Amino acid sequence: MVAFIDVLWMLGRAARMQQFRAALYNTRVMATTDLASKTCVPCRGGIPPLAGDELKRYQQQLPTWEVRNGHDLHRAYTFPDFRSALAFVNQVGQLAEEQGHHPDIFLTWGKVEITIWTHKIDGLTESDFILAAKIEQQHEKLPR
Repeated sequence: MVAFIDVLWMLGRAARMQQFRAALYNTRVMATTDLASKTCVPCRGGIPPLAGDELKRYQQQLPTWEVRNGHDLHRAYTFPDFRSALAFVNQVGQLAEEQGHHPDIFLTWGKVEITIWTHKIDGLTESDFILAAKIEQQHEKLPR
């Protein structure tokens, strides 16, 4: 009888963990979607880069991106071949043109690295996170 109760408890715990993971995933997806629904705004300068708690709030919305030294966003993507990596770079390029915000893109066989920051203020703005979220959405749409 005790073993049966233990099994029921473990099943309940597993279900709770699955619900927690789903809620966490949905929160991240919603946050990324919220950012991706915005439009990049050209920076005219004269504003400070994101820092402290404000930077952390944006960073939490894009957990797959790395904030390096509080200065730029970086993300590496892998692909099965050069052709699919190049196709993704072309999609990112089109998106960058539409948004008027242009990342640094490094392309090699099966790998794309993207670095984003606002050159005008030599740091991060909301537009950098918006572009990163849009790029992330493009990547999620790719066939697996």
